This record gives sequence, C-alpha cells and structure tokens, in this order.
Amino acid sequence: MSGFDRRSFLKASVATAAASALAGCAANAGSSALAPKASGRSVMGLVVPKMAEVRVGLIGVGERGVGFIHHFNNIEGARVTAICDTDPLVIERAKKVMSDAGLAQPGYYSQGKHAYRELLARQDVDIVVIATPWEWHHPMAKEAMLAGKHAFVEVPMGITMEQLWDLVDTAEQTQRNCMMMENVCYGRDELMVLNMVRQGLFGELLHGEAAYIHELRWQMKEIDRKTGSWRTKYHALIDGNLYPTHGLGPVSQYMNINRGDRFDYLISMSSPSLGRAAYAKREFPADHARNKLNYICGDINTSLIKTVKGRTIMVQHDTTTPRPYSRHNLIQGTNGVFAGFPNRIALEQGGSGSFHHWDQDMTQWYAKYDHPLWLQMGEAAEKNGGHGGMDFLMCWRMIYCLRNGEPLDQDVYDGAAWSAVQPLSAASVADRGNSKDFPDFTRGVWQSAKPLGIVG
Repeated sequence: MSGFDRRSFLKASVATAAASALAGCAANAGSSALAPKASGRSVMGLVVPKMAEVRVGLIGVGERGVGFIHHFNNIEGARVTAICDTDPLVIERAKKVMSDAGLAQPGYYSQGKHAYRELLARQDVDIVVIATPWEWHHPMAKEAMLAGKHAFVEVPMGITMEQLWDLVDTAEQTQRNCMMMENVCYGRDELMVLNMVRQGLFGELLHGEAAYIHELRWQMKEIDRKTGSWRTKYHALIDGNLYPTHGLGPVSQYMNINRGDRFDYLISMSSPSLGRAAYAKREFPADHARNKLNYICGDINTSLIKTVKGRTIMVQHDTTTPRPYSRHNLIQGTNGVFAGFPNRIALEQGGSGSFHHWDQDMTQWYAKYDHPLWLQMGEAAEKNGGHGGMDFLMCWRMIYCLRNGEPLDQDVYDGAAWSAVQPLSAASVADRGNSKDFPDFTRGVWQSAKPLGIVG
C-alpha cells in the first residue's frame, strides 16, 4: 500500500480519521436503535448479471496491491484495465509487471490524491479493488459503488461506525457488491474447519477464539512509504483492537454470523502500551519523529463478543510484543475442539479416542475434510501464492462468482460487522471495559439468511 500524497495529506487525514473514529465511539456507538432506516433493498445474497469478462481497476498497488496485479493476470476471465497510485515508484513497478506478463498496459492514474476518480469514470472497469491506507477505504468504496462499480476493499472496510453504515446504505441503494477482502477465509485450514463445522464434527458450537498476533514493530522504520509509514500513527491515536478481521472472519463463518446468528455486544480491555515506545527509544535517535509520538494503543487488546444465540468469541490483537505469529483459529463445540497454530483436534466422538490429548497429525483430517474448493483450486493457489495461496484463491473466487451469477462469499454486512470491532473495542476500553452493542447491519435479515454453503 503506497502513498496517496503522504507527506502533505497523511498528517491531516489520519488526524481527521482518528478524531472521527473516537467521536464514533460514544457509549452507545453500537446501539441497534441507531440503525438508520433503509433507503434501498437488502443485498444479502446479491446476484448480479453474469459477466463474460471482469474488467478490473486497481487503486493502490504498493505493498499489498502489487500482488493483486499478478493474481488477476493469472485468472481466466479477468483483465486489469486501470491502475491508480500516487507513488511513481510503484506505478513503474506495475508497468513492469504487466510488461513481463506480456499483457497490454492498462490506463494509469497518479496525479493527486483524487486521481482514483479518473479510474472510476472509465467505462471499461467493472470492479474496483482498493488496497490503500485505512482512511481511504470508505470514501473510495463508496464512490466506486456510486460510479456503478462493484467495490472490493482491503481490511478493515471502515474505521468508524458511521463509515460502516454509510457503506451498507450505499450498497443497498446502488445494488452493488461491497466486499471486504478477508483473505484468511480462503486459507486451507480455515476452509477445512468450515467443512468440518458444516458436517457437525464438533457438535453444537459454543465458543471461538480469533486473533491477529503478529510482531510488526519493524514497520516503524518505514517512514516515507510502505505500510508502516501510515499504520504506525494509529498506535498513537486509538486504544483498542486495531486489526480484528483476520482471525474473526473465519470464526464468524463457522458460527453463521449474519446468517442465523449475529454479534450482540462486546467488552474490551487493553494492556499497558509499552512496547512501541521502548522500540522507538532503542532504534531511533532521541529527536526522531517516532520518539515524539505518544503510543496509547495497548500492546495486547482482548475483546469478548457475545452473540444473540449466546455464543462467545474472544478476539485478540497484538502487533508489538515478541512472540510467534498466531490467529488462534479455535472453535469449540459440544463434541470437541479445533485449534490452530499449531493445528490440533480433540473430540469426544470420532477422534483419536481421548479428548484429553491433542491429535496434531493433520494427515487424516485433510484427507477426509479438505474443502472442495481447495481440492479444486489448491494446487493453482499454492502455485500463484499470496499468503500460502489464500490471496489467489480469494481473487479467483471473486471472479468466478461474478462470471457465473453467484453471490459472493462475503458481503457488505460481513465487512461491517467484522470491522466494527475496531471502534467498539476502543469505546469499551475508554469506558472501563463496559459493554458496547453491535448494531444489526442486516436490519433483521440475518434471521432468515442462508448460511454460507460448502462450494466447489
């Protein structure tokens, strides 16, 4: 993810976004009573006319977005027609990627922070893939839908409750897809667990655990470009779970969130904020800008979500402490449990014979429960890469659904609910861990919506 006029724009835009985020974290930020009246039709299960070819516009082709160029270039029925980024270095890299692939060069847009509007005005763009700094996700996705395009936006979908509602409303008004691209839902293990859950292996579901535990202090050394150049500032602006969706997306799909159950309320607490300041003191000169920031985001945030059906989900965030990577990926039911990092299973019925001991040999489980989608496309996904193949498989599935007139696996309601953990956790932390209600972004449709099926 690259610049968008970082030097002149980020100082103002991040501060504005943070102020808006905190304003959106009032005590009743999630109250269902605040749900605006619908001005369009529900997009639950939205099916759009089949596309013989899906013409792709990419906004942001830096650290994250460059991978999308490769992926769409290697998916039948997809064609990159336009690319926008304000960083000239990554524009030149994008041109080389297209040239090396032997493909026609798309249109390029790079002049000014609103250059993306020229891309949106093109008639040969059907979908817009947005991989920019967080504060741009909402305005770009909204404008894309208003321009008649389908919006596919990196995580999180928005950073305030107002932004999330605005994207829900815009999707319903325009009848356009707005999918937050949670790639972890397309990982081999997550797909397998979804298949296991759908086959009732764990019994009735009770509890899940989700996390983003990923030591990223080194990104603080990215000053003028790359992810750390803009994400570091959020640790000085918001105390809560800054990045909740990677672990939460798959667990939500296991539990049929927004499709038979929904998030009800959340409580959240943060540890002291010590690691970032200590790292800055150790790695930068005393007068460096990184040492002038007041890091307020707790090194470890722990939130607990209660669903309407009474299930619980623990969600953690930690990108600061020295520890191994983990998303937890735990699902507990009445017949047993699966947990990730490392993968392990314990069942009362149908397992190794004792639920007091973990079965860590996944061989038999993959053989029996690998998701049909992975069996169909896993080899291609691993070949094309992107976090073990999940990125490619996500892009492939997006194009497949659009070309075949099928609903997407994730919709605007998913993106809103999963992203809402950021502002709601900040509100709860600021209120001594008191509970904050989730709004019903589906406006009641969750009660009759069909669960995500096993496809492939």
